[in-house]
Amino acid sequence: MSDSGLKVTDKRMFTPDGELREEYLRREEASGGDQTKTEAAAEVAPSIVQHEPEPPVRDEPSAPEPPPEDEDSNAPQFSDLVRLLAENASIYLSESQRGDPQTAQQHLDLARLHIDMLGVLQTKTQGNLTAEEHTMLESVVYQLRSGFVGIGG
Repeated sequence: MSDSGLKVTDKRMFTPDGELREEYLRREEASGGDQTKTEAAAEVAPSIVQHEPEPPVRDEPSAPEPPPEDEDSNAPQFSDLVRLLAENASIYLSESQRGDPQTAQQHLDLARLHIDMLGVLQTKTQGNLTAEEHTMLESVVYQLRSGFVGIGG
């Protein structure tokens, strides 16, 4: 093995046994020493103080909220994700009609994968899309599935 000069330092606050590491104990002593380990740990990393997590509240899905007015216009949108998956599926479908049979089958399998991912997206977002997003996704999935079946997949 070559020596690349790479040094790995463990920066975790607690040992595997749950004890406060030596460097954090030194911080405790420097700050006055009258704190308990738990108080010192809470001071060093307040997010680690243990609390019972509250169970997530699951409400019935409601109408999706419109994006905020000040949202960055360059930020990816749901339609961008659908277009990305649909474009890849479409490319693989067209490539499956070229070349040798083994390569064609690989492209057909990749097209199916992307179409299936759109189907998963369709199932998982059901009831959470705007009417426009729902219509776009339905149309894209239908067209791609029809193209896939038309090729013989």
